[in-house]
Amino acid sequence: MEPIIDTDLATRRKLRAAALPVAGADFLLTRAAEDLADRLAAVARRFPHAATLFSPGGATARALLASGKVDDVAEVVAHPALAGSGKLLLGVAETLPLEPASLDLVASLMALHEVNDLPGLLIQARRALKPDGLFLAAFPGAGTLAELRDSLLAAETELTGGASPRVLPFTDVRDAGALLQRAGFALPVADIETVVVRYDSMFALMRDLRAMGATNPLLARLRRPTGRALLLRAAEIYAERHSDPDGRIRATFATIWLSGWAPDASQQKPLRPGSAKMSLAKALGDESAG
Repeated sequence: MEPIIDTDLATRRKLRAAALPVAGADFLLTRAAEDLADRLAAVARRFPHAATLFSPGGATARALLASGKVDDVAEVVAHPALAGSGKLLLGVAETLPLEPASLDLVASLMALHEVNDLPGLLIQARRALKPDGLFLAAFPGAGTLAELRDSLLAAETELTGGASPRVLPFTDVRDAGALLQRAGFALPVADIETVVVRYDSMFALMRDLRAMGATNPLLARLRRPTGRALLLRAAEIYAERHSDPDGRIRATFATIWLSGWAPDASQQKPLRPGSAKMSLAKALGDESAG
């Protein structure tokens, strides 16, 4: 698979964000951690041994431990400074440092959109799970930052006659669900939650993105700094197209949630075609009789 993400750059930006924290800028991660706790609470079982994948700042590990359903958590990170206080495992997405069939739960928050080989990572995660182990992940999906993408594209096309990629091509929820199936998970589920956040201007949004370490990591990005004229025109277009009556702009964040289970003989399975013991007509009552 041809890489599109500069993973070294993405890691450096996460490190910079961790070194210079901005209060409230991690609202998406905080929200996802709360949702993770809610989703675990709905599962009537414990997951003694868990691991998190590339989730920044230890928030995912803390949410797992706070749930009361997890005894220990290993954090797989690209750099030690990106972990919390749990057991640290340095690794990259292409070769996860996880033993086969060693975990009851694998979770990841706000990280998988910056993985070049998502299908490969999902297969590795499934292999690391014990039979009937659970995989849970949340990451930005299609629709995220659509307004910013539109405004930058329009401004650059107007000023230069062309455009370069400035916002990640986020995964569609249906494609994400198909990847779960392809990776061999049982009972795969993919859903999406959308939140619209309001900002004073495009520049306020971009400050938050920098504080998240979430600015453009694409390999195909322009290597020279974005010109002031382009940014000012993009901000004008953003305000014209994507603002409310009070002048504040809207920014969409769409979070894809994935869940799947490592296959196990105890799991419910769909009936094979033709295996039903009663016909549909009999089950509903044969109205033509009599």
